[in-house]
Amino acid sequence: MLEFWQHFYENTNRVAFSIGMFKIHYYALCYIAALLIALYIGQKNAHKFGFSKKEIENYFIWIEIGIILGARIGYILVYSDDRAYYLLNPWQMFNPFSNGEFIGIAGMSYHGALFGALIATYLYAKKYKKNMFKILDLVALSVPLGYVFGRIGNFLNHELFGRITDVSWGVYVGNELRHPSQLYEAFTEGILTFLVIWYFSKNIKFNGQLICIYGITYSIARFVCEFFREPDFNLGFIALNLSMGQILSFIMFLISIALYFYLKKKN
Repeated sequence: MLEFWQHFYENTNRVAFSIGMFKIHYYALCYIAALLIALYIGQKNAHKFGFSKKEIENYFIWIEIGIILGARIGYILVYSDDRAYYLLNPWQMFNPFSNGEFIGIAGMSYHGALFGALIATYLYAKKYKKNMFKILDLVALSVPLGYVFGRIGNFLNHELFGRITDVSWGVYVGNELRHPSQLYEAFTEGILTFLVIWYFSKNIKFNGQLICIYGITYSIARFVCEFFREPDFNLGFIALNLSMGQILSFIMFLISIALYFYLKKKN
């Protein structure tokens, strides 16, 4: 069993099944599962935040567009070596074909997705005259468990590998044993973050409290997990031996802390 686990990538395929020329990857299935779980939790708790299930369904469309656009554009601007090409040919950012072959769309940024979600929420709240921070509190409760499937999807898609290690539960990538850091992130950034948000959701003291706590908790979890995750090969360590993910998470932490005390004082 341990040997199978350590050679997991050699013993598994990223493609779940094929439909004609289209290959359906496990990552895509995990992404769909993440969205459905987030929607389910959002609808289940809608009344607690003063929304109807229909309103959440409508908002879900807005935020999903924001997430996809933000995640892809964020990846291009921050991580891609081909950003100049994509900026000159923006329609290619979402082109799933290459030389007539369907290859899907690879490269999404969490922090870009977060930025896109915030913009979509602001526009939705403005159009329908809703409290933006009350919506974001519901998002904070809905997202983490869905995020678990996103990181499992990264693991099954053979990407975002961990750093070289000698621990027995490591997974071989080529001839190098590496941390299954995607699963560390699924547990800390997903399950643990959800438990923290769920605890505070029992006694919400002001609008925006949960989304701030989410930002604080997630950024700490991501910052720690990055010590076990291999930095992006084209970026490496940016400063002070920190990765781009750690730097962005630190900025997210500071903003979340500042916003928390601002909203608390305001309310």
